[in-house]
Amino acid sequence: MAKEAPKAPPKPQSGKPAAAAKARPRKGEGAPQGAAVAKGRPKGAGEVPPRLRVAFQQTVVPTLMKERGYTNPWQVPRVEKVVINMGVGEGRENAKVLDFATADLQSITGQKPIVTRAKKSIANFKLREGVPIGAKVTLRGARMYEFLDRLINVALPRVRDFKGVPSKGFDGRGNYALGLREQVIFPEIVYDKVDKIRGMDVSIVTTARTDEDARALLVHLGMPFRE
Repeated sequence: MAKEAPKAPPKPQSGKPAAAAKARPRKGEGAPQGAAVAKGRPKGAGEVPPRLRVAFQQTVVPTLMKERGYTNPWQVPRVEKVVINMGVGEGRENAKVLDFATADLQSITGQKPIVTRAKKSIANFKLREGVPIGAKVTLRGARMYEFLDRLINVALPRVRDFKGVPSKGFDGRGNYALGLREQVIFPEIVYDKVDKIRGMDVSIVTTARTDEDARALLVHLGMPFRE
């Protein structure tokens, strides 16, 4: 009897060598643990979420819903962003002064500021278009809540003869502006390394439609208004 010819080994369906065909890992397997931690980490705040954001979500939202009659948690006004502006008029003559101002603002906010420039020339002020005249930082998310926490609980109580912030800083559309005369009220600023005392303007932009809603939000966040 004639012997049967040996059968060829079966080829993998994908057309690749059999050694290369491996089972795909299940979802969640094989990924480094650091990737999952980094994905859920608050931006600019490390692993611990800002305590003011936690207080807003757990305490302020239910309280405002009960007081103001909101039916949905998303109707509750919230802080959208905080803009800190520091004017440096002498920066047009001495660029080194602007470096000191931006360094102070970066130490206070934890974010690199941008240089603001004159939009038009004004002869009476000896100002030319495009000349640097200040620095500005816009904070959102975790850094915004951290700055508000330090402003309310640390910086404002260090103001000399502090009796509360004025209630006239609202613009009629739910935003609040506050002026600070000294940057040394923040603990991040070392007094011996300051070249000059400078003030700054803090603008708190909220999603509130009226000043009453914005004031109620800031009061529950801890803003000490004058009575």
